[in-house]
Amino acid sequence: MTSTSYAARRSQLTTYFDRTAVEAWARLTTDAPVSKIRATVRAGRDAMRANLLSWLPDDLTGRRVLDAGCGTGALSVEAARRGAEVVAIDVSPTLVDLARERSAELLGGHRIDFRVGDMLDPRLGHFDHVVAMDSLIHYSAGDIVRALAELGLRTDGSLVFTVAPRTALLTVMHAAGRLFPRGDRAPAIVPITEGGLRRRIGGEAALAGFAVGRTQRVNSGFYLSNAVELARVSASFPSSKPRPHPEVPQRSGGLEGALQNPPSNLDASFEAAARHLRMRGSGRMDAETRP
Repeated sequence: MTSTSYAARRSQLTTYFDRTAVEAWARLTTDAPVSKIRATVRAGRDAMRANLLSWLPDDLTGRRVLDAGCGTGALSVEAARRGAEVVAIDVSPTLVDLARERSAELLGGHRIDFRVGDMLDPRLGHFDHVVAMDSLIHYSAGDIVRALAELGLRTDGSLVFTVAPRTALLTVMHAAGRLFPRGDRAPAIVPITEGGLRRRIGGEAALAGFAVGRTQRVNSGFYLSNAVELARVSASFPSSKPRPHPEVPQRSGGLEGALQNPPSNLDASFEAAARHLRMRGSGRMDAETRP
């Protein structure tokens, strides 16, 4: 059952991404020239997509994957190439139409089930893996964890998602964003503290069967996002042996972006979440946080 705040926010996102920002997002997700600021966002999103995909098995044949907030479908295409049965959903009909068109060109056929609607719709069915890249960052911490709980009830393997980390830099960027005309503003993202996320995940009964695993922060100019993996620890789910996260050398900023290691306090918070889940009797957990 979604909250009133979740529904209101989803409505705002539908308006923005289906009317205000379609042309900008269509251009951002191609190789077309963009401004220096948007180039950093493009590089950051490319790095984050590669990171999330690296947390899924190389061979997804026979696996069902939900791309929750698919946008123009880039992640869906890569998952389908690995053999996954992909359901891709977004609130924007225009972006979904664009994603369907691009996937047909890249895959040579409609191998992805594109939908318009709510990623929490139970009629989408059950999945082996759910990926929510930058689709939950506009919601409050409470709504994020409630959304994960609903998705977790229908997920047998892992939930991988991103949150906006609360940093001084992000606060400054938000302040700068308020200077843009109201009609040009994107719906504000909601920065999340690691402690708050830990407490909420640990206190959510529906997520007791999951353990916090790997985390990875991507910082590329005006793009800053933190990936989190929740892996089911139930013995009933067969091991898919996901490939290890590749070692990515840290780079300085600029248009090429940068992959940065999560700060030590973030690692400690997620470790604390894992210990808390153990105390709740959720079984053995092999929580791994990438260095």
